[in-house]
Amino acid sequence: MRNDTITMEALETRYAMIEGHRIAYKEMGEGQTLLLIHGIPTNKLMWRDVMPELAKHYRVIAPDMLNYGESDMPVDADVSINAQTRIFVKLMDALGVARADVVSHDIGGGIGQLMAVNHPERIRRQVLIDSVCFDSWPIPEFKQLLEPGVEEATSVDEFITIMRDFMPSGVHDPAVVTPEMTERYVAPWNSPEGKAAFFRNMRRLNKEYTQAIAGDLKNIEIDTLVLWGDKDNFQKPGYAPMLADAIPGAELIWVKDAGHWVTDEKPGETVSHILEFLAR
Repeated sequence: MRNDTITMEALETRYAMIEGHRIAYKEMGEGQTLLLIHGIPTNKLMWRDVMPELAKHYRVIAPDMLNYGESDMPVDADVSINAQTRIFVKLMDALGVARADVVSHDIGGGIGQLMAVNHPERIRRQVLIDSVCFDSWPIPEFKQLLEPGVEEATSVDEFITIMRDFMPSGVHDPAVVTPEMTERYVAPWNSPEGKAAFFRNMRRLNKEYTQAIAGDLKNIEIDTLVLWGDKDNFQKPGYAPMLADAIPGAELIWVKDAGHWVTDEKPGETVSHILEFLAR
């Protein structure tokens, strides 16, 4: 079926067993592999408006991280970005991908940086979108939920209400946050299992991982594009030039009048910047 006649959401979800857990992913297109890595609290569907266009040129793979989306939510697994990096490398092995272009967002960008530093042979080129870096995370909104007793005192319904109210803060234009968009991102958390998984994920939001490799960014020899919404409330725009300056030869492009979720707010512009960069 042609890429322009099928939506990402209509694609079947496939699974790979990695370290004893099911990792969900969707795949579309042919050619050089392009790996899309989401952040928190989103899932692989954050790429729904960009994946079909990218898949006209590449074999695009969009997984859910462990403990997110349709992937398994084990109660005792390490879900730090360090562990997720290891899982993504093993996922590439399982899918026969020796080397990929990597586009990553939010804490997914932390995974992208860890891959570039520790597994440079696996990345061809990379795009870091509104990425965690240095000491930019976790954001204050999540820190509040980690106060002692909050998880236990918050019902699933109350938690989902908090998440729905949180979503508009991630865009510049509130009209972008439709009920459909919100449900795509909060639905996997809307159960006792999902709520518990989300809190486990938040407890592993640790800036020490990106701080530990801050001095190694200067050794990255991978062509890098830093793409950033200039109205991002979560990953502050001041971090964008810091990240671009730290990686030799990295280019910084601003997405004007866009917040954190640029793939929702400016999908066409996001695709154009990615394709232009990868085509060089």
